[in-house]
Order: sequence, then C-alpha cells, then structure tokens
Amino acid sequence: MADTTIKVDPAVRDRLQELARDRGITMRDLLAELADATPTKEELAQRYEETKAYVEEHFLGRPYTEEDEKAGEALWTGIVSGRLGEVQE
Repeated sequence: MADTTIKVDPAVRDRLQELARDRGITMRDLLAELADATPTKEELAQRYEETKAYVEEHFLGRPYTEEDEKAGEALWTGIVSGRLGEVQE
C-alpha cells in the first residue's frame, strides 16, 4: 500500500497524534479506523431504508408514517432530557 500525505493544520495533526497515542495505535491506523467508522450519505440512506423495512415488518406490521417519525422524535427528546417516565401535568 502506497503512502500519501494529507495536509492539515498543526493543531489537527497534534490532536490526531494524541488520539492515536491514547489508543496505542499509529496515526495511520487511527485515520483508517475513522474512515471505516464514518458512513457516507449513501450508506446512511441505505441503513435508514433497511431499518425502516425491518421496523415495518417486525414491529409495526404496516408502513412507517410521518406520525411514527414524530412520535419517535418525541420519545427520543424525552429520553435525552431525562423526562421519560415523569408524570406530565
């Protein structure tokens, strides 16, 4: 595998070196891990469609709707805010 140079600000380089050192790996391996773990827009869209199809088949038994999405967002907001399970008056 041929090496190449990526030009970044010194602060970014230093941060990448620190992250790699903390993990006990090289900066080369860190960048490879970051690239592998970061999905593209197309990959995210594919995951969304696959997840939606799974939820429709295994949980809803019907098409996923805009109302389902709004309910999910409200549930997530409640979880993040710590209000989930509180009595709402």
